[in-house]
Amino acid sequence: MDTLIIEAEKFVIDFLNTNLDSKFVYHNLSHTKRVVSKTEEISEGLSLSEIEKEQLILAAWFHDTGYTKSMDDHEDKGVAIATDFLKMHSATEETITAVSQLIMATKIGHKPQTQLEKVICDADCSHIGSKNFSDLTELLRKEWELTKDRVLTESEWLSENIEFLTHSHKFHTTFASKNWEKQKGKNLAKLLKDKKKIELEGSKLKQKKAELKFKQEKIELPERGIETMFRVALRNHITLSDIADTKANILLSVNAIIISMVLSNLVSKLDNPSNDYLIYPTIIFATFTVISMVLSILATRPNVTQGKFSKEDVANKKVNLLFFGNFHHMKLDDFEWGMNEMMKDRDYLYGSLTKDLYFLGLVLNRKYSLLRTTYTVFMVGIVVSVLSFVIAFYTRDPEAGRKVHETTTALLY
Repeated sequence: MDTLIIEAEKFVIDFLNTNLDSKFVYHNLSHTKRVVSKTEEISEGLSLSEIEKEQLILAAWFHDTGYTKSMDDHEDKGVAIATDFLKMHSATEETITAVSQLIMATKIGHKPQTQLEKVICDADCSHIGSKNFSDLTELLRKEWELTKDRVLTESEWLSENIEFLTHSHKFHTTFASKNWEKQKGKNLAKLLKDKKKIELEGSKLKQKKAELKFKQEKIELPERGIETMFRVALRNHITLSDIADTKANILLSVNAIIISMVLSNLVSKLDNPSNDYLIYPTIIFATFTVISMVLSILATRPNVTQGKFSKEDVANKKVNLLFFGNFHHMKLDDFEWGMNEMMKDRDYLYGSLTKDLYFLGLVLNRKYSLLRTTYTVFMVGIVVSVLSFVIAFYTRDPEAGRKVHETTTALLY
């Protein structure tokens, strides 16, 4: 007996792992092992012969092997697989017939007649009296979706299970009734509770929809993801604008200090004819400094807009009410009217946010282009100015020019 069951176990495990489609997430090897375990558990409390126990366990191992061939009439396919295996291992005709009948007894809707049929039917449905009932039935639900293309709503699935537990299923053996009926009642109670909860939520939803019908105007709020996208994008643009303004102010301050030093130290010395060699370097230095200051100012200089819009502009969605430059000359009543019109129109609202983002991008492009040019002018100006002073000193006094050149080179490198 033990040898045949061990061989059957090895065969079924390898057979299911090799041939069973992965879509069968419920009727798989795990389910088969559970049915075998429950069959052994029920059999222990009954006065069965060793041959009957063997027949039960063999049927438990082979009862769902037919799923590897077809979902329809899989019991018949399982009988064929079990028969071939048993004949290969020289089982008696009595054993083959008994195992075949037990496999067929697991068919849905079959009413077990013999004690052995009752045992395997209860073992096959042992999950109904299990604490893992919800998890196991969810696997069955997923299997239906994958293999039968049968997709049920939560309410439909609960109704399906309630119907099965209350009308279609009952435990047949004394062991199953004694040990699993109580948990079955708890599982049924949870199903009924969940069903009632869903019905209550559905009733509230219908009531809410009915209330919304009486509203003449409905403002459709942006979805959370879209809101987050606009908020993050606008914040990033404003942060980049602040960075550009800070960089421009730094350049402006540095150049203002430089020009003040030029005016106080160099220009005052140009009156002396002996310092005429400093005129051109000073002019070059001052010119680049002034250009850098002008570019810095241009990078931060705000644009002046009209600050007004008409009702026709709002009706035609031509004005962006989210930018202050388009409404700062408007009366409060007109502005509130325009905002209300925009909030009623989801496309207008999204369009205004999109335009605001686009024009901020244009402003940033202008700021950073000017800022890049400013830094380039400042860098080139410093280099050219230093070189012009070196050349001027060298022309005036080659030895002094050489020392200035060496000092400048040391500072730069």
